[in-house]
Amino acid sequence: MPHLRLRPLEPRDWDAVAALIHRSTNAWYRANRGFDAFACPPADCRIFCETYEALDPGECLVVEDEDTGEIVGSCFVHPRETHISLGIVNVAPERFGHGIARRMLDSAVALSERTGRPLRLVSSAMNLDSLSLYTRAGFVPRQLFQDMVATVPQEGLGGAAPEGVARVRPGRVGDASALAALEEQLAGIRRERDIAHFLENRDGIWSVRVIEGGDGAPAGWLAASAHPASRIVGPGVAASEADAAALLWAHLDAQRGQTPLFLVPADAAELVAAAYGWGARNVETHVAQVRGPWRRPA
Repeated sequence: MPHLRLRPLEPRDWDAVAALIHRSTNAWYRANRGFDAFACPPADCRIFCETYEALDPGECLVVEDEDTGEIVGSCFVHPRETHISLGIVNVAPERFGHGIARRMLDSAVALSERTGRPLRLVSSAMNLDSLSLYTRAGFVPRQLFQDMVATVPQEGLGGAAPEGVARVRPGRVGDASALAALEEQLAGIRRERDIAHFLENRDGIWSVRVIEGGDGAPAGWLAASAHPASRIVGPGVAASEADAAALLWAHLDAQRGQTPLFLVPADAAELVAAAYGWGARNVETHVAQVRGPWRRPA
C-alpha cells in the first residue's frame, strides 16, 4: 500500500500541481466527452495555484505519495467571510477510486465544521462520480447552470446591444466593498478579497464591469479572466436578468475573436435566450452544491 500524506500546498509544488490539473482534467474529458478541457500547455494551469495562493496562502491541499514524492491529488480551499469555497479538485487518473479525493474533502469538511461556515462548490453535473462524492459527504445540489460558449466575431457581437449597456462601466479598485455588499444582499455570500483581487488585476488577466442603477449605485457586477487556461466570464451578480444581459454582452463584445465560456443559471430564461441570440451554445452543465445553510439567490 502506498504511503500517502495530506499536507498544505507549497510553492515548490506548483509545477507538479499544474501538470496534475492538466492531465487529470483532460483524461476525464477525453474519456467521457471526447475532447480536452485544457488545450493550453500544462504550465498554464499554474494560474490556479497562483490565484488561490495569492488569496489564501497555505489553505490549498495536496496528497503526496511519500514513496515516490509524486503529487497525486490537489484541492483548492478558499475560506471566505460567509462560507468556505472549494475550487478545482484533481486526482491522478491512475489513482481514481482510491479515496484520495474523499481524504481532501474530509479535511475541507472539518474546516467548515470547525469554523461554523457552510461549504460550497460548483461541479460538473455530468461527472456522476464527482456528484456522488459530494452528495455522500452531505452536499445538496441547489442550482443548475448551463455552461455556454460564444465565438465572438472580430467585428463584435451582431445585432443591437441590450438595453442597459450604456449604464455599464469598468470596475474601479474602490468599488470592492460596494460590490461585495451587493453580492451579499442578492446571494447571501460575501467574497470581498476575490473582488478586490479582480479589480487590482496585478496579473494582467482580470477585468470587471459594473452596471449602475438609476441612483448611480451598483446594480450588478461581472468579472472575467482572459488567461489561456481560464478564458471565463464570471463570477458576478445582478439585480435583474436585463442587467445581467447588459454586463455579459459588454464582456463578450470586448473579447473579439475569442470563444469565452460562461455559466448561466438555467432558470434565468431571459438571460439564456439572450445568449442564444448572440450565437452561444451549450457545452456542459454544472451544479452549485452546498453543505450547510443556503439561501436562494435573488
